[in-house]
Formats: sequence, structure tokens, C-alpha cells
Amino acid sequence: MIEVIDGQRQLKACKRIVVKIGSSLLTANGQGLDLDAISHWAMQIADLHNAGHEIILVSSGAVAEGMVRMKLTSRPTDLPSLQACAAIGQMGLIHTWSSVLEKHTIQTAQVLLTHDDLADRRRYLNSCDALQNLIEWRVIPVINENDTVSTDEIRFGDNDTLAAMVAGQVHADLLIILTDQQGMFDSDPRSNPNAKLLTTVNAMDDALFEMAGGGGVLGRGGMVTKVRAARLAAKSGCPTLIASGESDHVLSRLMSGELLGTLFSTDKDRITAHQQWLAAHLQTAGRLVIDAGAVEAIKQRHRSLLPVGVKAVEGHFNRGDVVECVDQSGQRVAVGRVNFSSRSAEIIKGLASDKVHQVLGEARSLEMIHRNHMAIY
Repeated sequence: MIEVIDGQRQLKACKRIVVKIGSSLLTANGQGLDLDAISHWAMQIADLHNAGHEIILVSSGAVAEGMVRMKLTSRPTDLPSLQACAAIGQMGLIHTWSSVLEKHTIQTAQVLLTHDDLADRRRYLNSCDALQNLIEWRVIPVINENDTVSTDEIRFGDNDTLAAMVAGQVHADLLIILTDQQGMFDSDPRSNPNAKLLTTVNAMDDALFEMAGGGGVLGRGGMVTKVRAARLAAKSGCPTLIASGESDHVLSRLMSGELLGTLFSTDKDRITAHQQWLAAHLQTAGRLVIDAGAVEAIKQRHRSLLPVGVKAVEGHFNRGDVVECVDQSGQRVAVGRVNFSSRSAEIIKGLASDKVHQVLGEARSLEMIHRNHMAIY
């Protein structure tokens, strides 16, 4: 956990750091990779690596590089062409990172992930083991979304969420998201010249979404995605720093405690590996709409979800599937492994516990979702 003392961030104690660098900082105005810029990033990463930090790099830029290699003057709009560009450009992206970091005697490894990889329990654990070995071997993983086989992710447009998921997966001490913006402002600086840069915020503060430009929790694009990523990382007890990658030597300055960008702090304790896996689910098998009492019991008292608190059941799912719990406005409250199929859940929704056995006529858990199999948002 990062402490903020007398306005100075005490970051030197953060050993394991996930660094996400956006396309705008790696490409020449979107026209292919900028070798000079990447070489500069490699120098900063090498400095942190040699100082004993464990760096996991999440890098964008594959589509832009693919466009240049195919001599395309505009970004494709159809999914197959975008996927093809990503596949072509990934060759150049990973080769460039490997070459520039090898000059600092640092070995790298390519890791391509999709949300499905992190949502599947076995693949999640396998990638955890692989990343842990790479970190122990002092190899820097260079992670990107596997856009060639992804559908939702490539439309999402950036790697912020992936970086947050990886931060939870590797038990990172800090997530750094570098962008072309200075950080988080209290209002949109493009429309409000008096907007103020926020130095420290609570990642779980719902008001951040409106400050980021509206759109709510499910909004897309710009700072909204970064706020969502910071909140996702916070669920694993990992704070996030969002800062401008256009600042000179920004990584070194951040790690020395200089006050740059916005720190998204968290007061949450680290969650278990199983809960981290649950939190990685952006897509779930179904949805349970729960009442205000159930929301309070889950979020404030960390209780299990009981059938009595369920107002509606959506989707088709089986017992043991991962579903999301939302409040009556549609905002996600938690995800967890459900103890009933959607058919049974529909029958017992709203029932008190002593009625569940009577209605179903079979012995099973009384909880719709047990608190030990739930990740709270």
C-alpha cells in the first residue's frame, strides 16, 4: 500500500510494478512505431529494473505498426482488417521491445492475452505461473491483448483494463498508466480552463466517472476507461498512478517520489487469488438484480447473497457459473460463482431462506452466492 506523507508519494518501496504505455506514446502520430521514443522508454525501464524493481510492461502499438507495414493511409474500420493489422504489427512491436531492452542486457518475453484467457480458471492459473517464472528469472514480460482472436477487446481500444487485470494477477504493488494526459482533473480541461489536476483520489469514488467526462461505470473511451482500470486494480489492493508519458524521465521521477499525475489510492486489503480471478470477469454467464438491502449486506458487511435479496434473474447459467450482481440501476456490485442454475434461481428469487428447501425439495446451500466465492466492486 502506498502512503502519502507531506504530499510526497513514497513509491520506492513498490517492488512489483505494471507499466502500461499507450499507443500515442509509442508511435509517430499513429504512423508506425517511434524507435527513438521506445528506446527512451527502454532506458527508463532498465533503470528501474537495475534498481531492483520487477517490471511488467503492457504495450500498445501493434495496429499502428501493422498499418505502416501494409502501407495503409487510414485505420481500417472492419474487424478482420483490424485483426490482420494487429497480427502484422505485433511482429514489429515485440521485435522492437526485444531489441531496445537487449541493449541493456535485459531479456524480454511476449505474452498475448485476451479477457477469455483471464476468465477461464485453468488458463488464468497457467498464465499466472508463467508470469511468475518470468519475473523470478528477471525477464520483463511484454504484454498485449491478442487482438487477432479478440472481438470485444479490439473495439475497446486500449489496454488499460488488461493492465489492471494483470496487476491483480501478479499481485503488483503499483500500476502505472502512462498517457498523453497529465492525470485526472476535477472536470474536463478541454471545456473548463479552470479544471484542477487531482493529485490523490480514492479509486472507489463513484464521482470520478462524472469528473472523467461522464458515461458512468460502463462508459467508454478516454479517462473513463482509466478510472475503471484503477478501480479494478484497487479491488486487488493495488493503487494506480495515471501520469503524462510526455514528461521527461517520468518513470524515474515518479519512483523517486515526485508529485506527478494522479494517484488512485485504495483502502481495500488484497483479495485472494480466487477472488482476483472472479474480478477478472468482464463478461459473465448471467446477471442477478439485487435490492438495496442485499447491496448493503454485500458491500458494507461482506455478507453472502441470499435468495431473498434477488429481484430478477437474467440470462441462462448453470450452478457454478460466474454471474454478476447489479443493483436496480444496473451498476455492478459484485461477481461470483452462483450456487443455483438460472432456472432454480428464478424459482427462489425473493424467498426467505427457510422457504428455499420447501420450494426446491432438495438439500443444497442456502446462499445464492457465498461470500468466499464473490469479488465485490
